[in-house]
Amino acid sequence: MSDVIPDIQSRIRAASENQSPLRIRSGGTKDFYGAALKGDIIDVRPYAGIIDYEPKELVLTVRAGTPLVEIENALASERQMLPFEPPHFSAGATIGGAVATGLSGPRRAYAGAVRDFILGARILDGRGQDLRFGGRVIKNVAGYDVSRLMSGAMGTLGVLLDLSFKVLPQPPAEITLRFEMDESLAIGTMNRWAGQPLPLSATSWHQGVLLVRLSGAAAGVVAAKHKMGGDEVKDAETLWRALREHRAAFFQDAIPLWRLSVPSTTAPLEVGAIQWIEWGGALRWLAADVSAPSLRETVDAAGGHATLFRGGNKSVGVFHPLGGGLAMIHRRLKQTFDPAGILNAGRMDNF
Repeated sequence: MSDVIPDIQSRIRAASENQSPLRIRSGGTKDFYGAALKGDIIDVRPYAGIIDYEPKELVLTVRAGTPLVEIENALASERQMLPFEPPHFSAGATIGGAVATGLSGPRRAYAGAVRDFILGARILDGRGQDLRFGGRVIKNVAGYDVSRLMSGAMGTLGVLLDLSFKVLPQPPAEITLRFEMDESLAIGTMNRWAGQPLPLSATSWHQGVLLVRLSGAAAGVVAAKHKMGGDEVKDAETLWRALREHRAAFFQDAIPLWRLSVPSTTAPLEVGAIQWIEWGGALRWLAADVSAPSLRETVDAAGGHATLFRGGNKSVGVFHPLGGGLAMIHRRLKQTFDPAGILNAGRMDNF
């Protein structure tokens, strides 16, 4: 493994000099996400393994090519977890891909996103420079934490090498409650419950059924169940895993899948198709072949953004167009970290 980093550095420097695009790839389980893939592949999988894990300190440091399964098993042996529940989508998913895409699972609205748990990062930028940001302890950052920029950057700012995370204990108790209600009532109910001292850890609404997961101390979970009502769901872990991994039939249809991010209190969106709602109303999945400009206009009016998550015609733009100020910031960051524009070029449409 000692020659992996020097080899990647030399490839980056040669590509920068020749203006040749490079495609950073690890498990490849999220190749569908983002704009068109291009360039010679830099395979990060050889750079794998757990560097340091301190269960008592709730800190984990790993190499970017480490499989998520390996990390989750190591944490589970200590009854701990990655709080953002990263989706795998298929076998071979790695921690580097989880950070690069910035995708979180059902627990995200109540525990936090990927970026919220990154303590530090080591990367190779577009010049081949070996850079380190943050660290391996929970309190060590003064000013803006640059390591968090790597979350959701789709590899456009650098090749991820080492990543440090804050992890959390698994909840002692967990149950899921089922309710039957329409979309409008479900959105209102989820937001009302979010404002109360309830141990919420996931919510899901689809076709008249609202599922609410409660996680925490046994006494608190039981008390919340009595207060909220509903029917307890058996084998609920399978349901939440199916939602996280998009195994339900709703996500399997061969039509475009849109990911709509809106304020959680947004009323039902009139977009002409059935949706699947998560995160207390803030994340809404839409499986439909719709007009991209029309959909984005509707979502934009609600204060959100629409991403073409999977399938469809990517020429319409995968990600919601950025406003002038945000676009300028993105361009400056890209110029700073990758002046030749060779790393995952175009993966984020124009960046």
